[in-house]
Amino acid sequence: MNTTRTTTVTCPHCGRDNRIPVAAEGRPRCGHCKQPLPWVVDAGDDDFTEVADNAVQPVVVDLWATWCGPCRMVSPALEQVARDLAGRIKLVKVDIDKNPQVSKRFEVQAVPTLLVQDHGETVARQAGAAPAHVLRQWVEQALEGRQATAGQ
Repeated sequence: MNTTRTTTVTCPHCGRDNRIPVAAEGRPRCGHCKQPLPWVVDAGDDDFTEVADNAVQPVVVDLWATWCGPCRMVSPALEQVARDLAGRIKLVKVDIDKNPQVSKRFEVQAVPTLLVQDHGETVARQAGAAPAHVLRQWVEQALEGRQATAGQ
């Protein structure tokens, strides 16, 4: 897989554009102001393992379809969550129609289907759209629950 594929993210703090890799260790920071950047990337059948499963930070996976109205509604809310939790999560978006292997792997029966993964393991799952504040709370609860079980 080509690990040098990048995406451009505008820093919400200083407005500068930053090129960041879709798969990398660590957490991206703005090259100008050094603040954490929201990490929002696309992945598919060919690179899902590299981009999502091998990520060192928790990943929110958005399994969506272009024809899905609720998917179009939840996308900006998820991007807001990625901005709010910059440096803590990575948002990976997967178009299920173009990536049937990922869709089959997660047994997607409704879209959007949202997952929270930690080191490649699904720790939370939900179907359907929700507002940003509800999604953020869901992600934070999933991460807190994961940390609580890891400490036992």
